[in-house]
Amino acid sequence: MSYTGWILLTASLVGLSCGIIGVFLILRRLAMMADAISHTVLLGIVTAFLITRELSGSHMLIGAIIAGLMTSVLVQWFHSRGVQQDASIGVVFTTLFAIGVILIATQVGNAHLDVKHALMGEITFIPWNKINIPWIGEIPEATFILSVVLLVVIIVILSFYKEWKITSFDPALAASLGIPVVLMHYLFMSLVSVTTVAAFDAVGAIMVVAMLITPAASAYLWTDRMSVMIILSGTFGVLSSVAGYYIAVWLDTSISGSMAFATGIMFVFSFLFSPKHGILSRYLKPFTVPEI
Repeated sequence: MSYTGWILLTASLVGLSCGIIGVFLILRRLAMMADAISHTVLLGIVTAFLITRELSGSHMLIGAIIAGLMTSVLVQWFHSRGVQQDASIGVVFTTLFAIGVILIATQVGNAHLDVKHALMGEITFIPWNKINIPWIGEIPEATFILSVVLLVVIIVILSFYKEWKITSFDPALAASLGIPVVLMHYLFMSLVSVTTVAAFDAVGAIMVVAMLITPAASAYLWTDRMSVMIILSGTFGVLSSVAGYYIAVWLDTSISGSMAFATGIMFVFSFLFSPKHGILSRYLKPFTVPEI
């Protein structure tokens, strides 16, 4: 595959996996949790580096996942004790992210680990860091990891689809039916953390947040069926990745930033033209002629 092909494939995997996860974030009204986790994983990455003094390896993934889960646990703990959920997210997010930034500035030193790289990522380097997979050959490491994460996300979502649906719309009903709501919540937060961490190094926090929230928000404007919303959200994520790449080539600018910008364009289009919730649809509805 060509250099451009690997970039597009990797970005599309991010858009697809984040798009699927983002649907449940929107339905559970936890959109800002994506922003929180995508930033607080920085603390886990820095802590893992300080312990091992190595910038690559499974320890970085483990550290970031632990940080993501810790964010979820702390937010839920504060919320259960009377703090509003949005306030809980804001406090935990800013505090843990600030600790990560301080550790980078004071402890990391000359290592190739900085806040700009963490926020923006560098997807142009993805095709150069390859691993050899049996029966497949050499592929970029990030592409392989994101493929595995996407497979895990699809399997978990399909395996507990009814449970996800009930707990997303009516947690009280789910609890009365014997569904372990708290366990499902932390399982979902684990999926968010794993997906965020997998995409973090490739595309940075900004694109992760954009892909987790905006395609799902766009899909929400087009349909009221969750299954259709999942398909649309993943599709919008992929389309935004491809369109964003060519916008970046045209303007000679950041690829990740352009992909995040493309998700915004997709949302504005949906906001204006979606048949049920779009602004133009609502405006034109009074002028439609009723059927006889």
